[in-house]
This record gives sequence, C-alpha cells and structure tokens, in this order.
Amino acid sequence: MVHAMYCYNIKINLRLKKGIIMKVSEFNYNLPEELIAQTPIKNRDKSRLMILDRKRETIEHKIFRDILDYLQPGDCLVRNNTKVIPARLYGKKETGANVEFLLLNRIEEDFWEVMVRPGRKLPVGTKVTFGDGLLEAEILELLNDGNRKVKFSYDGIFNEILDKIGLMPLPPYIREKLEDKKRYQTVYAQYEGSAAAPTAGLHFTEELLKKIQEKGVEIANVTLHVGIGTFRPVKVEKIEDHDMHTEHFYIKEEDVEKINNAKKNGKRVIAIGTTSCRVLESISNEEGLVKPYEGDTQIFIYPGYKFKCIDGLITNFHLPESTLIMLVSALAGKEYIMKAYNEAVKEKYRFFSFGDAMFIY
Repeated sequence: MVHAMYCYNIKINLRLKKGIIMKVSEFNYNLPEELIAQTPIKNRDKSRLMILDRKRETIEHKIFRDILDYLQPGDCLVRNNTKVIPARLYGKKETGANVEFLLLNRIEEDFWEVMVRPGRKLPVGTKVTFGDGLLEAEILELLNDGNRKVKFSYDGIFNEILDKIGLMPLPPYIREKLEDKKRYQTVYAQYEGSAAAPTAGLHFTEELLKKIQEKGVEIANVTLHVGIGTFRPVKVEKIEDHDMHTEHFYIKEEDVEKINNAKKNGKRVIAIGTTSCRVLESISNEEGLVKPYEGDTQIFIYPGYKFKCIDGLITNFHLPESTLIMLVSALAGKEYIMKAYNEAVKEKYRFFSFGDAMFIY
C-alpha cells in the first residue's frame, strides 16, 4: 500500500534526444541454448560473478559472495523489494474449454488487466472458473495488445487464493518446472505486485546482506512492480524508435535519505538490478539526488545516456537485442559489454533469470 508521504504521482517518459542512431543488431551475441539457466542453483550466493572495472576495462571471475570485497563503507546498495505474485492461472470456460490468464496489472480492487489465451475465444461477457470454483472471472473489456479487463469474484482473501491455485509466471525461455516458489523471490521481497522477479536480487542471502551491513554499507529500498513487458523483444530496427513498456514504482523518505547521504558524502550508489537503476535514474536531478516519488516510468536507457545517480550496477546477463543489454551498454560502453558477454559465453556462465551475475563499477 502506498502512503500519503509519497507526494508525487507522475508518469515519466524519458528518452534521449534524436541524433544517436543505433541498430538493434549491434546488441546481438551468440548464445548456446544450453547456457540458459533452467533452474536456480542450490545456494543463492554461490552463483558466479563477473567483475567489470569500467576505468581499467578489466574482467575478473569470482563467486557472488565475493561482492563483499568490492563494496566499501558508506556505499549505498539500492534494491527492489517488490514481490512476485503467482500470476499465471489455468481455468475453464462454461463450455469446459481450457483458458490461461496472466495477471498484469491491478486496475482497482478486483478489476485486473490480464493477458489471455486463447484470445480469439474470450470475448466480452465470457465467464471463467479457476481452482474448482475458488475464483471466478468475467471479461469486461478488450484492451490494447489483446489484453482484457476482468472482474474477479471469490470468497476469502484474493492473495491467499492466488497462493493456492496460481503459478509463478516464469519467463518464456524457462521450460522446467520450478519446484520451490520462493526461489523466484528475493529474500527481501515485501510488496506484492510483480509479474516477474527483479532477478539480480536473487543472489543475495540473509547472511550475505548482514555481512554487507556490518561492513558499513547502507541498504535502501525502492519498489518497482516488474511487468511482463520486460520480456518484450525490440522489434524496430533503430533502437530509439522502440516503445518502452511502463512500470509503476515508489520510494519512501527514509530510503531517499540514505541515497542522498551517500551522494553528498562522495560515496557510491550501487543499484541491485536494472529495475532499481531505472527508478533512480527516473527521479534523480542533475546532482544525482532523489526525493520521495510515486508514479509510472517509461525511461529507456541506451548508449548515449548520461547517468545521474548510480555509480555501479549488479545485474544478471540479459537477452540479446533486449532493452536491458542496451542499458548495461550505456553504463559500461557497448564494445566493453559485448566483449564481456562473449567472455561469459566462452567461460560457460549461466544466463538470464536463474543465471549468474556481473558487477559493473
């Protein structure tokens, strides 16, 4: 729930000025399918960690728990404490036909925007039942991109019903069943609302976070609810023509103070994941300072962008030609990032949501 202290409600749509022309194909790399991680490793903090020093343009190979050695007292780590909801539902129409829903966005109360399959057979007025009657839905309206506005009916608490009958909305490149739902959540997940996990945070354990704080590193939170649009491919040839998806976020006063203190004291602000990065870069001023905000962001970061707030980024390895590989290329330089990705392939790193990580500083 967002409180009154969040004194802004805005929609941020930030893009670079026209003039920089880059093609999507410049962000492609060859990835063998067997390197796409299908399951999480047993111990979160034992994934591999590639260290990229932007000044020296060096590449080091470490284990994730070694991140402690690269953090300094006074640094501020900023993490996204959103929580993934089990947003994939399988149900039946009144005719008995099978139906799939993916919850995208809560419009208000029991009204949701959902992605549906099969779309052609789900017109306005269709009623669907899930979990042997635990949850019912009626399609009210056809929205953009073939999505639907639906109203849910149920007895009890909606999120408890979702926990019983819903499945984690894993990315399309993961084909194996997830045995433990908790492994697609960060250990600090708090506010429900995401259709996908902020996966850079999956590597942290409670023990590692405690050691980080004991070293004198501040930990601040933002909340950005990750939408399914994060997996949407870039279909245009020139990246500046891409229509970036919108995601909702907010940040509290107490977290703003930690971030601003680090900036004012000449310390580093390090984003855990591209979602935290997008929030900070959406709301910071030219000095890199932030203030309490609630709103939607469509910020699209690609080479040519001048970062204002973050000094470092912990992130996973991203899909070829995705907006996320463009973001990390903006931070570290396209040639350097593509060299690092090719090195990761050569060294058989694990890629994407359940894969390994890199630290760019």
